[in-house]
Amino acid sequence: MTDEQLVFYCSPTLAGLKTGNLFHCRYECPEGGCGGVCKMRCRLVAEFRELNRTLNPKGLRIIPLRIRDGSVLTYLYRPADLARDLASPEAQSLLEELGYGGLSVNQCLTKLRVTLQYGEDFPHEIGLFLGYPVEDVRGFIEQGSDRCKCTGCWKVYGDVRSAEKLFAKYDCCTACYLHQLAAGTPLDRLAVAV
Repeated sequence: MTDEQLVFYCSPTLAGLKTGNLFHCRYECPEGGCGGVCKMRCRLVAEFRELNRTLNPKGLRIIPLRIRDGSVLTYLYRPADLARDLASPEAQSLLEELGYGGLSVNQCLTKLRVTLQYGEDFPHEIGLFLGYPVEDVRGFIEQGSDRCKCTGCWKVYGDVRSAEKLFAKYDCCTACYLHQLAAGTPLDRLAVAV
């Protein structure tokens, strides 16, 4: 995984504007033929550990949510923001309905990881872990993708105006961060402590 990938996919989280971002990274086993299970997993663990040494002091954490088929689904998030988001009464209600009731934030993450690793479908509740409005996550679950009011970083079922402002803010942030990275600003300086 490169700094360019982190900045391209995760600038709003690095900047403290968003709870979390997801992205896929391809990986190949240097020895081939083993499906990337052997040394590549050890290398990935070391890479995540090193990134966390840089990002944890800024209030960020990066973890693999799923490793499968030569790809790592990577989650960069702000644990404090995630705890706040999941603690809201609306999120708690939806989490309860989805089988996450009474779980701590870490237990919710573990349940999400297991669902992603072994399930065939992508769990719609993942929007709660990315900082999407609860009404939009619920709207997607209950109404499906074709009934949304608008689409940007996520499908909007509630406040279109607020969502569109956030989409523009995230796009601007990403463009700014990519420019700063190209100008030589290192990742540890791009990550904002909140």
